[in-house]
Amino acid sequence: MPDLRPVRERFRAPDLPADVTPDELDGIARMQLKTLQKENADVAAMHLAMTARLIDDDPELAHQHALAASRTAGRIGVVRETLGITAYTTGDFALALRELRTYRRITGNDDQIPLMVDCERGLSRPEKALELARSVDASKLDTEVRVELAIAKSGARLDLGQAQEALEELRIPELDRTRAFDYSPALFAAHATVLEELGRTEESAEWFALSDKAVDALENAYLEKGTEEVSIEEERLPEPELEPEQEQESDEAVADEAPVDEVEADAAPVDADEAVADEAPVEAAPVEEAPVAEAPVSEAPVSEDEAAPVAEVSETPADAADADDAEDDIALFDFKED
Repeated sequence: MPDLRPVRERFRAPDLPADVTPDELDGIARMQLKTLQKENADVAAMHLAMTARLIDDDPELAHQHALAASRTAGRIGVVRETLGITAYTTGDFALALRELRTYRRITGNDDQIPLMVDCERGLSRPEKALELARSVDASKLDTEVRVELAIAKSGARLDLGQAQEALEELRIPELDRTRAFDYSPALFAAHATVLEELGRTEESAEWFALSDKAVDALENAYLEKGTEEVSIEEERLPEPELEPEQEQESDEAVADEAPVDEVEADAAPVDADEAVADEAPVEAAPVEEAPVAEAPVSEAPVSEDEAAPVAEVSETPADAADADDAEDDIALFDFKED
């Protein structure tokens, strides 16, 4: 009798670019790969690094790299987790659920439960999604995972046509309109979606606006935190001392030169304090009104009320008509890192 066993299509791993190295992979993930032989560990690490590079721009190719990593490191938790995530991004919910279950079994971690619940929803099984969500103690999850789980449960309720119950799933302490965390935009948007389903359009529009403002506020906070300030100090070298005869010749040479107007005089080297004064806009301090002989600007005391505020842009509404709303929504945001 002929062999009738199904033959799986031969998998061909995608090529690795020359610039990728195992060190590009996160250090914690590399530690998990140390149980493998070095050659296999390096290959798996490079494929995982390529997955991280491509997941946003080319999910399908990122999934192929994750598959390649699983062929050499299939018993490593981070590999099965990565494969599950890439399968989810490509819409293969059955494979994603299988891989995330394996990851959970290998590691004992529940941090991918929200994604598993969403996979059950993707397979049109909202009841099983809710059953899976109830199988874990939400109070023991990290805050961000707990919020994601609440959003997934709310979505499953909507799949069942239970809009009011979906709203109740989102009534958690993290639904705080006066604070913005990394999870806040998604939570606010989910809350707005349920309100819209209930026909509460005005409240829904308000929460959608809050979600957008939270995104902008968090981006501004990260930009301010990541800004690097470099200061350059100029030091003027001392002028060489001249002999009496040289001083007389120098004075005669200056007398023979054409007069220099005040604008050209400002181009001459000055000390550090006078250089700060010259950087002021012409409208604020014209050369005619602020000759170099006067006291430098840096020596004049500036009151705290007159000092220019720093990082006030994110709290200023772009439209004057939105000033009242901005005072209630944006100005009350208390940025904290989870």
